[in-house]
Amino acid sequence: MKILLTGGTGFIGRALVPKLVEAGHEVRLLIRPAKRTPKVPKGVPVQIAVSSVTDERGLRSAMNGMEVVIHLASVERRGAYADLMRVDIEGTRLVARIAKEIGIQRLVFLSHLGADRFSAFPVSKAKGLAEEAIRSAEVNYTIFRSGIVFGEGDALTSGIAQLLVAVPFLFIVPGDGKTLIQPIWVEDLATVITWAIEDPNTLNQTYEIGGIEMLSFCEIVETVMDVLGKRKPFFYLPPPLLRGLTIFLETSLPSLPVSVFWLDYLAVNHTCSIDTLPRVFQLKPSRFAQRLDYLKSTSWRRVLWQRLRMREQG
Repeated sequence: MKILLTGGTGFIGRALVPKLVEAGHEVRLLIRPAKRTPKVPKGVPVQIAVSSVTDERGLRSAMNGMEVVIHLASVERRGAYADLMRVDIEGTRLVARIAKEIGIQRLVFLSHLGADRFSAFPVSKAKGLAEEAIRSAEVNYTIFRSGIVFGEGDALTSGIAQLLVAVPFLFIVPGDGKTLIQPIWVEDLATVITWAIEDPNTLNQTYEIGGIEMLSFCEIVETVMDVLGKRKPFFYLPPPLLRGLTIFLETSLPSLPVSVFWLDYLAVNHTCSIDTLPRVFQLKPSRFAQRLDYLKSTSWRRVLWQRLRMREQG
């Protein structure tokens, strides 16, 4: 199968590409024009197409000859600097329209638990509008509303690890820290996407998926602390106060390992049925604490310093 993958050099894309190639698919990565060299998966044969998801001419060229489009591209990790309307909403609308016009057999879209076009939270609203655009385009689709994804290079555990070294003496928690999330291991998500594109029963379906555990944010942080051997007391801040502080810090220190969108995610529970992956895809999700060894091999102080240096240089 010939597959175009947007966002293929991102955290999830880097886990997905090897699985697609190993399954025998021909993969073409859509790489947006950038000053820095993208992190293309090493040792994996892929084609490269250079275009943004908002460039109609570039998208048409990239989709030419493809059968499936897997759309992962998003700018939400840029926080206050993210143009969700242009990239996540309008970009997805353009991808869906061209996919329909060209005759793409299936468009796979990665959304979030809680996606809702009427949501008060920008990312959830953007994902909801993007889903609506895909369905309105009348292209065959498979939509995954995923729980927060963790693994090497993620925003969740890596962000927590960096905060543990960046903030002395304590760990700041939004609200009471009891918000429930359902983290899913990136390799499990990549496996499910790979299997889904080969299953005709998943056409025009929306799946809500997450890990096998519903954990509070404080439980997540405590688990990361245990892995790294860094115990700190929690310091609870009212979400509005922490949100204002985060927006200020994002503006002055854009390399901060937490964004206002991350705080939005922690404002409400993001959970779903725990049996979807075993029941529908015959996959038993990994437990959160069993897949965190990658945290031990990283100098998080050095990572934080490198982020600051990269921001200073451009």
